[in-house]
Amino acid sequence: MTKTRGIKSISIFLVLVLILSVLTMVSCKKSEDRTSNYAPNTMTQAESQMQNISVRYGTEGYAEKVGEYNTEEYNRIYENRFLDALSSPLSTFSIDVDTASYSNIRRFITDGQLPPVDAVRIEEMINYFSYQYPQPKRNDPFSITTEIGKCPWNEENLLVMVGLQGRELDTKDAPPSNIVFLIDVSGSMNSPDKLPLLKSAFKLLVDELDEKDRVSIVVYAGAAGMVLEPTSGDNKQKIMDALNQLEAGGSTAGGEGIQLAYKAAKQSFIKGGNNRVILATDGDFNVGISSEGELTRLIEKKREEGVFLTVLSFGKGNLKDSKMEQLADKGNGSYAYIDSIMEAKKVLVNEISSTLYTIAKDVKLQVEFNPAKVKSYRLIGYENRRLNNEDFDDDTKDAGEMGAGHTVTALYEIVPADNSEKPDTSGLKYQDVTLTNSSDWMSVRFRYKDPDGSESKLISDNIINGDLLLKQSDNFLFASAVGEFGMLLRGSEYKGKSSYDQLIERAKAAKGKDEEGYRSEFIRLAETAKLLSR
Repeated sequence: MTKTRGIKSISIFLVLVLILSVLTMVSCKKSEDRTSNYAPNTMTQAESQMQNISVRYGTEGYAEKVGEYNTEEYNRIYENRFLDALSSPLSTFSIDVDTASYSNIRRFITDGQLPPVDAVRIEEMINYFSYQYPQPKRNDPFSITTEIGKCPWNEENLLVMVGLQGRELDTKDAPPSNIVFLIDVSGSMNSPDKLPLLKSAFKLLVDELDEKDRVSIVVYAGAAGMVLEPTSGDNKQKIMDALNQLEAGGSTAGGEGIQLAYKAAKQSFIKGGNNRVILATDGDFNVGISSEGELTRLIEKKREEGVFLTVLSFGKGNLKDSKMEQLADKGNGSYAYIDSIMEAKKVLVNEISSTLYTIAKDVKLQVEFNPAKVKSYRLIGYENRRLNNEDFDDDTKDAGEMGAGHTVTALYEIVPADNSEKPDTSGLKYQDVTLTNSSDWMSVRFRYKDPDGSESKLISDNIINGDLLLKQSDNFLFASAVGEFGMLLRGSEYKGKSSYDQLIERAKAAKGKDEEGYRSEFIRLAETAKLLSR
């Protein structure tokens, strides 16, 4: 009897356990159903933590805390090599006025790490700084300055500097602007160095506009929308209010946003004015027209219709550097990386004329080297701006744009020819090369089009010769210091005897007035990189 009661007790206990398990499962299912009313997908605790961190800190916040999910992208750069002046006497490339690389590597170094090698584009570093070249004296939109001296990192070689100075433009005489702010308000922009900084930056630009200008605001996230219809530049409070209401959230329909922005720009098009879309984003396009091919074709079509594109990138962890650079290049605009409010002031206030007002487009440079004087040469930087030699005279080939007041600087390292050794011209089977008796080192030619023109103009009256081997200017010394810094950051095989100490010393000697402090900042940056490189 006792045994029977024991078996019954165990059975009752098992039944109770079974009932309790069923009730627990039902309760969990109801809780799950309730949760589904508020979120499209359930998530694990780890996933929930990830979402909370991403919302609070943005994509880069999660990357910093966990050490992953950093999706920044940079195209690989294959450095220019030395070319023989006899077999390859021509060097042809498009000018570059982008500055994004310098401010981006500054962000890395300030954060305590050296930048990725492919984030270092030396021409953008050099052209981040303005140089005191003379203003144009003729009707051309820019002047040309050339200088030659000893190469600081290889005393056996020479360094050539070629500089362009765009004509200054008084903002009072500037044409009216029709500007569309195309602003990324996707979830990844929810970080202090992204949307909040972006809004502060655009407010600086709005302060520079007046009644002749028009401003529209288009945003994109899960979908694109018009936040502000075309508004006069003197109605600043209305524009500021529209900026203040922007909040981050949603996915990134970049392509749809661009289409709407161009439509808005076309509707408010000012003939003879500056019609421009300014795209501001952390660089991620993942919904809508996401392929670079589709985007670039759209942008190329719109630039031919007179609407140009400027690209401003913000934040870290999500930067699609190569894509942003390409979009700006195809849109006849410039690409800048905004890492602080002071950088925003530089781009949108101090350099507003060069940022907004194009004075020459499709600017190409071609240098012809004299093999009797130059054995070989190497263009420093501009790897993704090189053109085929035949492209120089081809007006259908797109090239770089130059803004009012812009300076553009290019450096060549050259190996002088041995005067006692006659160049060997016997290597060709079907032609006999005869060298012209000339003391010139090289000749420099430029082609450019007016902003609304379709036929290029040629400048070809600038010759470099041995008489220019004099004491180098501050422009030459400082540009060479920045170029040397770039080669060290890249670990260039051509860096020779480059060192942080010598470039810092040269930069200090060539700092000049430095009213805005950019050159002083460069010196501090190089000193920091020196410590990080140990």
